[in-house]
Amino acid sequence: MQVERTQPLDDKVQPLGDNEGRDPAGEVELAVIGLGYVGLPLAREAASVGLRVVGLDRDPRVVDGLNSGRSHVDDVSDDDVRRMRDAGFTAFTDDACLARAQTVVICVPTPLSEDGGPDLGAVVSAARSVAGRLRSGQLVVLESTTYPGTTEEVVRPLLEESGLRAGEDFALAFSPERIDPGSTGHGLRETPKVVGGCTPSCAVHAVAFYGKFVNTVVQAKGTREAEMAKLLENTYRHVNIALVNELAVISHELHVDVWDAIRCAGTKPFGFQAFRPSPGVGGHCIPIDPNYLSYKVRSSLGYEFRFVGLAQEINRRMPEYVVRRAQDLLNTTGRPLQGSRVLLLGVTYKPDVADMRETPAEPLARLLRERGAEIAFHDPHVPAWSVEGTAVPRVGDLTAALREHDLTILLQDHSAYDLPALADTARLLFDTRGRIFKPGVEVL
Repeated sequence: MQVERTQPLDDKVQPLGDNEGRDPAGEVELAVIGLGYVGLPLAREAASVGLRVVGLDRDPRVVDGLNSGRSHVDDVSDDDVRRMRDAGFTAFTDDACLARAQTVVICVPTPLSEDGGPDLGAVVSAARSVAGRLRSGQLVVLESTTYPGTTEEVVRPLLEESGLRAGEDFALAFSPERIDPGSTGHGLRETPKVVGGCTPSCAVHAVAFYGKFVNTVVQAKGTREAEMAKLLENTYRHVNIALVNELAVISHELHVDVWDAIRCAGTKPFGFQAFRPSPGVGGHCIPIDPNYLSYKVRSSLGYEFRFVGLAQEINRRMPEYVVRRAQDLLNTTGRPLQGSRVLLLGVTYKPDVADMRETPAEPLARLLRERGAEIAFHDPHVPAWSVEGTAVPRVGDLTAALREHDLTILLQDHSAYDLPALADTARLLFDTRGRIFKPGVEVL
């Protein structure tokens, strides 16, 4: 294991609390709370190196499926789950399993609340469950994305209601998840793990734990720095995607090929990183996480984080811009958008996954319907799709559908799509991903 630090600490892992009376035979090394797209890969990786792992999830369907060898997460296969089960992994709905764990990692969702900050209901519930089972010597780690200060200001007080003290009786840390759904090149083991402890001894315990199955552990100064690092990563992407999306709009009006400009700029070996236009942003991270930082700035400092607000405004209006371009494209063939048959290809938020969280395909479909278009969709990863409670018809024969629809819009470039064939078959094709540069294809 490689450890990178922002400040020197004593590497020796000193025991915390009173460990007398503990039964090692009945313990497990790890309990994961929240067995979704973050928690389940974590449990898998830990189990793969021989750690004894249990999982806690409030959804009985998830628990029953995992205990039967079935996965509900794209990046974890049924075979992976069966190997986890063979290694001793069991999922539970009862938090009694937490009392057996040397380490408890909280990986629960933090969606946006009505006031624009994170809804910490699941984090609070998880922390209370841990507090009810907390014992001396345990390590507790929060991985759920949130605003700087959550670990110290929300989780720590709840855990210390047990009468135990962080840094003295138990260790408490924050480690942001860095899961890239659908990616085969950036697994949990290969992606550096940032860790920030509430105290130096907490950090040492957390580094030692993650070092068992992650190649590089990066130690932050504290929990707030680790929490901020996660928000910085996604705010950086959010702002740069917004920049290039606005450049795409401007370039179209100026008769500039923005894709070629990006290609040329990308040849510079320093000082530039290429971002590419899109019909909008999706997933949990980019459209959601920067709001946590905006919330903290607004609630604690009393003013707005203007970069995030502007980026949100630009990225949220991209589906409307795509619809306007689609309408203009149909007009060139003498057809109005109203009454036209429009086929949407790829409705997930990123390629080669079934994840539809915050997908820009949803507002785009809604806008098309509002303007009178008859929409249908095709996605190899999505068997059924509804927008605002109304089902969108799914086509079965893609080749026939391409010929039958007045306009096809490529929203997600899944690897299953034969892109040249799409261009050759579709009556009219609008490529929002910049993948098909052929005469007759409109590119965002």
